Amino acid sequence: MSPGSAEVLARLERLHTSIVRVIRGKSEIVDALIAALLARGHVLLEDVPGVGKTTLAQALARSIRLDFQRIQFTSDTLPSDIIGISVYRQQRGEFEFVRGPLFANVVLADEINRASPRTQSALLEVMSEQAVTVETTRHRLAEPFLVVATQNPVESTGTYPLPESQLDRFLMRLYMGYPGRDEEMELLRSGGAEPALEQLEPVLTAEEVIELQRLVGEVHVSELLLEYLMEVVERSRRHPALALGVSTRGSIAWHRSAQALAMVRGRAFVTPDDLQDTAEAVLAHRVLLSDPLVGEGWERSRRERAVIRSILESTPVPR
Repeated sequence: MSPGSAEVLARLERLHTSIVRVIRGKSEIVDALIAALLARGHVLLEDVPGVGKTTLAQALARSIRLDFQRIQFTSDTLPSDIIGISVYRQQRGEFEFVRGPLFANVVLADEINRASPRTQSALLEVMSEQAVTVETTRHRLAEPFLVVATQNPVESTGTYPLPESQLDRFLMRLYMGYPGRDEEMELLRSGGAEPALEQLEPVLTAEEVIELQRLVGEVHVSELLLEYLMEVVERSRRHPALALGVSTRGSIAWHRSAQALAMVRGRAFVTPDDLQDTAEAVLAHRVLLSDPLVGEGWERSRRERAVIRSILESTPVPR
């Protein structure tokens, strides 16, 4: 089996079709989430409550026969609440590690910016290493492993915004947005997304997803596109509106995301569209604006995305 083969395309089409039965009118977001899963990355959904972030993560988990856990973060959430704790078993005279909700395939970290920096750091460390060490014992997490974190960019009271170094751990930052009028009308008629979600049946196994993840690295990226990618990255580092441009981790993440999206679209090679369609989601949260007066939340995110768009528009695309 190879990227772009009929079998790979059939698997990915089954997965996409299953999720869009629940998440209607958001085909591009669904493709981006699948691409992040295939690229072994994590996703930050930055949007207002009630637009389907939890439902999206649940639909993905149900469609692939994966374990799903939701963690509702609050200001008093401790690292042990998500990782687990060691409990002394008196009968055996030894400690036993009781795993926390982080030991699942798909973890929804709801309102991550309400957790303290200490708890945020514990979660993001696990995301980077896909393992946790408790009292000298290293525990591996399940595969595949995907964290879908959410934060409300409108509220600021009682929140701890993720610093740039932690945002950089997310492969993509996505925005759900409100559904279209027709899609929302259909949701009203059907009583919401829950009935469709309950009817979802797995269309892939975890082993099949792991095999698809392995194939992402085989998607071809031409030298011309690598030059284009590096030109955009270097322009971000020289851009007057940015104090910090895209890091090396960011360029690697963009390359891997474009490969994954190309495979989702049924190809074994990357095109300029794959790079351009993933640029904002992968790069915008990895830059630092030079204007100290820019606030947090929507305004900062909007400015970051605008800078990345301006760099893309000014960079010649290889043909």
